[in-house]
Amino acid sequence: MTDQLDAQAAFTGTVAPEGADRLDETALTRWFEDNVAGFEGPLSVAKFKGGQSNPTYRIDSPSGPYVLRRKPFGKLLPSAHAVDREYKVQAGLSKTGFPVAPQYGLCTDDSVVGSWFYVMGCVDGRTIWDGSMPGATPESRRATYFAMVDTLAALHQVDAEAAGLGDYGKPGNYFGRQVDRWTKQYRLAETETMSEMERLIEWLPATLPEQTRTSVVHGDYRIDNMIFAADEARVVAVLDWELSTLGDPLADFTYLCMAWVTDNAGRSGVQDIDRAALGIPELDEVVARYCQQTGRTSIPDINWYLAFNFFRLASIVQGIKKRVIDGTASSAHAKASSERVYPLAEAAWSFAVKAGA
Repeated sequence: MTDQLDAQAAFTGTVAPEGADRLDETALTRWFEDNVAGFEGPLSVAKFKGGQSNPTYRIDSPSGPYVLRRKPFGKLLPSAHAVDREYKVQAGLSKTGFPVAPQYGLCTDDSVVGSWFYVMGCVDGRTIWDGSMPGATPESRRATYFAMVDTLAALHQVDAEAAGLGDYGKPGNYFGRQVDRWTKQYRLAETETMSEMERLIEWLPATLPEQTRTSVVHGDYRIDNMIFAADEARVVAVLDWELSTLGDPLADFTYLCMAWVTDNAGRSGVQDIDRAALGIPELDEVVARYCQQTGRTSIPDINWYLAFNFFRLASIVQGIKKRVIDGTASSAHAKASSERVYPLAEAAWSFAVKAGA
């Protein structure tokens, strides 16, 4: 992996699907005709370069561009790649006016393309892969970061019942269930013993913070998982809902905060860049903004949450590493990504120590 991955170039655009990534266009056309209102064929299929969990395609046709997300082929970890949940949460949120892509349909019939998939609209706008926002003005950067915080705060204020998402997750003990879930996922994908992960697996469940609120949580809320308006600092669609559920909104917010303790390397981190010169708000300003938008007086000690978030990320990346070893990972970037497990585990333990471990 290069030190300064040009994520904008590496992840932007589409490629022709090859081998196992090809979809049966005839069967897909029939499904579109039966399920997508206003669809007109013929259609053509290209695969987006970015992302490596649920393979994502751009479908072009005379009735407009669409996006298709499917489960990967091959043996999958339990509860991973739940495209039906992604579809449900976005369909529910769109009714409330929250910025998500329009949803057109979910297919749970493996015979169409070989796995479950759903189809949504292709939202026009900008994707920002690099948290330093090269080429932007300081004013624009500052406004973009606050727009991100405000959109997350708006998500956490959505009435889940009114959005038809009252059953989208279990109430209470969110972090307890999450620690348990990611420990299990890590164990299923484990390829070697890491002392930091062993210590975290012992320490995290023994030190769970109190949960005071429940909301829809996105689960992977960072700058490159949203589309911004072409000409202003406004979020027009939040993408990649596969880790969403009902949970503690502080999980989402502190995950966003990880950017301030992560080096940039061409991605979402802003720790090692000159934030003041670039106009990027400091972490305490972001905390204050989120508190103001959600009626909180403060955020508890953030170090526990950062330890948890790095632990969770290490577990996710361990899953990618296992898929690379098994030969089922869906992206050329997966191998480089899989090499990050150990540094993530180390970071998680360092925050656990700051939190009193």
